[in-house]
Amino acid sequence: MQKSVAFYTLGCKLNFSESSTIARSLVQEGYRKVDFHEGASVYVINTCSVTENADKKCKKIVKEALRHNPNAFVAVIGCYAQLKPQEIAKIEGVDLVLGAAEKFNITAYIGDGFKKETAEIKEGKIKDVLDYHSSYSIGDRTRTFLKVQDGCDYFCSFCTIPLARGKSRSDTITNVVKQANDIVAQDIKEIVLTGVNTGDFGNGTGEDLLQLLQELETVNGLERLRISSIEPNLLTDEIITLASHSNKIVPHFHIPLQSGSNTLLKSMRRRYDTALYTSRIQKIKALMPHACIGVDVIVGYPGETPDLFMETYTYLKQADISYLHVFTYSERNNTTAFKLQDKVALSTRAERSKMLHILSDKKRHHFYNQHLNQTYPVLWEADNEQEIMFGFTHNYIKVKIPYDPALVNEIMPMTLTAIDEDMIVKTKISTGLVRLV
Repeated sequence: MQKSVAFYTLGCKLNFSESSTIARSLVQEGYRKVDFHEGASVYVINTCSVTENADKKCKKIVKEALRHNPNAFVAVIGCYAQLKPQEIAKIEGVDLVLGAAEKFNITAYIGDGFKKETAEIKEGKIKDVLDYHSSYSIGDRTRTFLKVQDGCDYFCSFCTIPLARGKSRSDTITNVVKQANDIVAQDIKEIVLTGVNTGDFGNGTGEDLLQLLQELETVNGLERLRISSIEPNLLTDEIITLASHSNKIVPHFHIPLQSGSNTLLKSMRRRYDTALYTSRIQKIKALMPHACIGVDVIVGYPGETPDLFMETYTYLKQADISYLHVFTYSERNNTTAFKLQDKVALSTRAERSKMLHILSDKKRHHFYNQHLNQTYPVLWEADNEQEIMFGFTHNYIKVKIPYDPALVNEIMPMTLTAIDEDMIVKTKISTGLVRLV
């Protein structure tokens, strides 16, 4: 019988791009890719290790995979697998653990795919992981996550990613453009550039992100180009200006902040202060008033006193931003922050997280409300859920409409009419011209 494989991917867009690429390599070896619940003969779990919760979820997913097929071969890859391979190997039912470099050779390590009495570990030292592996997602969504960069040289005090993915390294502009053309040829309308530190693209190669964006603008058939996340110190005036004039680069910027307190930013070893961050927001909004700005923020970092938290809260409340991604600080071994004193109580972390989630909802509602009765281009998703289909405007407003198969993967001018109780905007098809203000 033909062997089948199913994937479960935790974490970031980068993981999704790599899972999709690894899946294609298995299909080329004769595997049939199936949904997770179908009882695959091989399960691949691509892990994240940004928070402790992500680590714990791995055990639950392994258990769920074996519920669908008790005889399934289970391979665990990703950041958690690089950081704590021995810990994963002890999880009942795991057969193979692959580190940062080895995951791309998974077809060689699976072998006959029969379950093992003890898990096999294949991982090397992260300092030896120097190769770059191109990846992009395809087939799962209307948009594609295109990996352009991997690793990180920043070593922020709270983060294990440099230990899990190694030094910053990038693809070449020539190869990224080639992949973009291949993606567009498959009728994909939107490409999302992704990496561990996307703004660091070209580090050591003599190229940079601005040059990459300029080249990608020349790709015929590419409708939308979105940057997944970019550090404020790497988001240059030139990139913002290019986006403001572009017919492809969308007015949506996700810019990590982590704290609105300069005291904590220094402790976190971030490479900017709130003044620089504010200047990035002001530059974007001056050129693109309709732009969406998303923010990453951490609550409960060691030493975050009530006053320092309120600095963050007040900064975010006053900032012209659109939504927050709130992360509750969790202790990570082998990080500088792990050794810091003045830990914040878990209950306090939860209270502060709740406050920022409420603030995020208010920010998102305000941003959406600013655009009601305006007409924007919407890319409609393929999913059909309860007779409703969803899509996103170019500036990342989530919208919905009664399901219409003719709209799937189409970009249509839509008038935004109302915000529902789930913070999704209702729309109607517009017969007028698309307005971008």
